[in-house]
Amino acid sequence: MSNSKLSPNSVAFIAMSVEYCHALENVLDFEKEEFVAKMLKLLPRIYMSATDIAENQFEENYYAESYLEEDCYDALRENIARLLAEDDIYLEVFMDDMKYSDTPLSSSISENLADIYQALYNLVAGVKDATTEAANEVIANCKADFETYWGQTLCNVLRALHSLRFNPDKINY
Repeated sequence: MSNSKLSPNSVAFIAMSVEYCHALENVLDFEKEEFVAKMLKLLPRIYMSATDIAENQFEENYYAESYLEEDCYDALRENIARLLAEDDIYLEVFMDDMKYSDTPLSSSISENLADIYQALYNLVAGVKDATTEAANEVIANCKADFETYWGQTLCNVLRALHSLRFNPDKINY
């Protein structure tokens, strides 16, 4: 892949994605507090770099290949859950089902981080040996998924991680 034809914002987004994937793949090398601090530094930067990507048009029929296998996703999620232990579950307020629920809904940091990982892993794998044109298609698809799905997930888990780092007594219920 020739990076010279990708926009600087696209290159930055790919670099942030690589850094995030690397951190999650090595989650068990972190202490809990160190991992939470790392995520609190990476996630806002990923959000900013995703929003900095220009609006690209891509083919309506473009199929975004999934490179991440389910067992790898599950192992990653389980490793994060193991590290966070009882702090993995948090009260979620931005779920669509919340408006119909009489009881609080919960989510897990590990699943949210794994969902983001899946999107970014597929991006990194998709652009690795791609032509510039194909890489731009992969980036545009990831940006579209960011706008409709994993961007909100990122915001939600960022709130939970912030609470865990600065108000650790308030995350569990």
